[in-house]
Amino acid sequence: MGLPGAQGGRWTGAVDAEDVVTVLDVLRRAGAEVWVGGGWGIDALVGSQTRPHRDLDLMHRRDQEPAVVAALADVGFVESLDLRPVRFVLTGPGGREIDLHPLVFGEDGSAEQASGEPRRPFRYPAACFVTGVIGGTAVPCLSAEQQVYFHQGYEPTERDRHDMAHLRRVFGIATHF
Repeated sequence: MGLPGAQGGRWTGAVDAEDVVTVLDVLRRAGAEVWVGGGWGIDALVGSQTRPHRDLDLMHRRDQEPAVVAALADVGFVESLDLRPVRFVLTGPGGREIDLHPLVFGEDGSAEQASGEPRRPFRYPAACFVTGVIGGTAVPCLSAEQQVYFHQGYEPTERDRHDMAHLRRVFGIATHF
């Protein structure tokens, strides 16, 4: 199966909404649960694409990682960066990237992701797993509060400022920049 945006097996341009929906469908059919984060996650919360995206950030159940990798390999993605247990990247033809973040879930529905500091994992409360909209399709994503949490503790880029401005506008929540 080819992904939209491909011509002759090569990607053409940035990750667009149709690409995201297709990747999510590929993973759903493989039985893998994933949640959209990063810039596309913010656009899912806002309900429309607000800027171009160079990659797609997905959180996934760590125990489903073999299914995630196999399903994406079937549509042309190969591993290009391994920073496990924190994250890893798959690159598709033409350079499109999917940044994958493995989560370990607790019985209460919360999750943790390893960080560069082993004693300080990234925490995902159960309530942060919500639904947004990309390209008119309902998609699993991270909550606005979780997005704000992940945008702290570093010098923001212009993309970060843009994204946080949209969360403030749509949700009326405070951000630190």
